[in-house]
Amino acid sequence: MSTPVTAERRSVLHRRVRLIVGFTIAYNVIEAAIAIWAGVLASSAALIGFGLDSIVEVLSAVAVAWQFTRADPERWEKATVRAIGIAFFALAAYVIIDSALSLTGAPDVDHSPLGIGIATLSLLIMPLLAWIEIRTGRELGSKSVIADAKQLLLCIYLSGTVLIGLLLNSLFGWAWADSVAALVVAGLAIREGLEAWSGDVESPFEVLEEMVEDAG
Repeated sequence: MSTPVTAERRSVLHRRVRLIVGFTIAYNVIEAAIAIWAGVLASSAALIGFGLDSIVEVLSAVAVAWQFTRADPERWEKATVRAIGIAFFALAAYVIIDSALSLTGAPDVDHSPLGIGIATLSLLIMPLLAWIEIRTGRELGSKSVIADAKQLLLCIYLSGTVLIGLLLNSLFGWAWADSVAALVVAGLAIREGLEAWSGDVESPFEVLEEMVEDAG
């Protein structure tokens, strides 16, 4: 059973949420610009999708930031979660269309050291940021904060699949791996969008957190 959050603690958590989404917005604006630029240069559907996901993450973070500037953030919870769900669907639609076109007659995907670098950097940064936001959202009992954290989780999945696709293309010349990686991301985005729309935004970090709590 969770302990009730005091007004003072709630205020601290609200400030933490604003800091998290502020960092998320700043980082993802930079990430989006680099990934889309690298994707265009390399003709990589997965990298372009990765950059667009960063834009979706910015929009999601902006929605949560807006919610937590309201006098009563809880009042706007459902609308914010629905907005995040729509953002997932929009990303999935673009990636599916772009990947399908790529698989049916795309130019070869070029080697992209810049793309490999930005995907690797996200794999280092996003897990910690998502874990902090998940814990904050659970303590607040805020589905919108948890849904926004799942945007960060999608970025982790996306970083991994994009990195694998880029490495397979660079090492073995498997250009199709890029589009397959992008389609995996689209599937994940649809799943997360459905969960956000239905309000089912439980944390995939729950098992890890329980292990940490038991160890403590």
